[in-house]
Amino acid sequence: MVEFAARQKIEILRLPDLLDMQSIDAEIELRPIKLEDLLQRPPVRLDAPKIASMIRGKIVMITGAGGSIGSELARQVADLNPHSLILVDASESALYAIKSELSQKRRSMKIHAALCNVREKHAVSNIVESHSPQVLFHAAALKHVPMVEAQPLEGIFTNAIGTRNVAEAALRAKVSKMIMVSTDKAVNPANVMGATKRMAEMYCQALDLDSKINATRFITVRFGNVLGSAGSVVPLFEQQIKCGGPVTVTHPEIERFFMTIPEACLLVLQAAAHNPAQQEERGRIFVLDMGSPVKIVDLARNLIRLSGRRPDTEIRIAYTGLRPGEKLYEELFDSNETLSQTEAPGILEANARSIERAMIVRIFDEMQRMIDAQDIQGALRLLKSTVAEFTPGADIHLLMGRKSSTAP
Repeated sequence: MVEFAARQKIEILRLPDLLDMQSIDAEIELRPIKLEDLLQRPPVRLDAPKIASMIRGKIVMITGAGGSIGSELARQVADLNPHSLILVDASESALYAIKSELSQKRRSMKIHAALCNVREKHAVSNIVESHSPQVLFHAAALKHVPMVEAQPLEGIFTNAIGTRNVAEAALRAKVSKMIMVSTDKAVNPANVMGATKRMAEMYCQALDLDSKINATRFITVRFGNVLGSAGSVVPLFEQQIKCGGPVTVTHPEIERFFMTIPEACLLVLQAAAHNPAQQEERGRIFVLDMGSPVKIVDLARNLIRLSGRRPDTEIRIAYTGLRPGEKLYEELFDSNETLSQTEAPGILEANARSIERAMIVRIFDEMQRMIDAQDIQGALRLLKSTVAEFTPGADIHLLMGRKSSTAP
């Protein structure tokens, strides 16, 4: 239908969802077809009472609150009537924007904005201890693979050490639950960004598995790409289409798991509300059911069609080659992880490899020393030895002082 409409220069509009049309007084507005309408995934089924009870009346903190995931989490949490909401971000403008938006919508809610970089151990500790949150969502991260590949120490500092800073502050402040947002790029990572997120997962796993720690639960939620997030392919493709093309795709076979931002955040809340009671259930990683992967070139063609143009004729697609650290496909779990279904719809559970707490603390202490000394070679070698499944590209092998097995 989309292809036919594009050929005939006809705009397609769709009705609202049935749930939005239940009220007799509801105003029915047609809207343009969006890319997410073409994902053809069933709607997320939520355990709404459990999610609401986790948030209602609680003090909730969100790091990375100005980012795509963090800001949507903030919106959804605000709708659940927490006692107060503490927004933490290193970007002044992004933090101001989400604070202003929520303050306008929720005039009676206590909303605090804390300008802070998660790398700053003492600043993080002071903010967490002064606000004493009961629930903490950790979404602050560097996420762009090429940027982190070019500046690996920055990625290690923010994604790994930053997570340690937040987790230890949560532990000292006796936060009831810390939820770390992770990524499918942490599975068999082929880039530094993915490896740093796997290292962060391992730290949270170790804390959650420590039977001496009873006050704080550490939950990790792993998912794939989100449609429309800052710097993702969709805004880039839309801009390229607007300029008349070409639309650039790195490889004809490259594919990714996709979700909308609201859908991903709803499932993060769903996973966070899950409370494993037994010790043997601790340290596991929750994996969002992302459905089937989507070829990026198909995504590009659908966007071109939605713009009213025809792919390959009116708008050309150009293949540019895989970027450093980029994989043809992503995985939600690796062959060594035992996967099981949880009682929560849309949430899977991976029993991933973990490291005993004392050992991971020593590794992170050593990593901090290497960052302080700007020892890129040492930091990358330690990252590789900690995340054994990490397969660095040729450029990272050069920085490590080793010959790449994939280099010509």
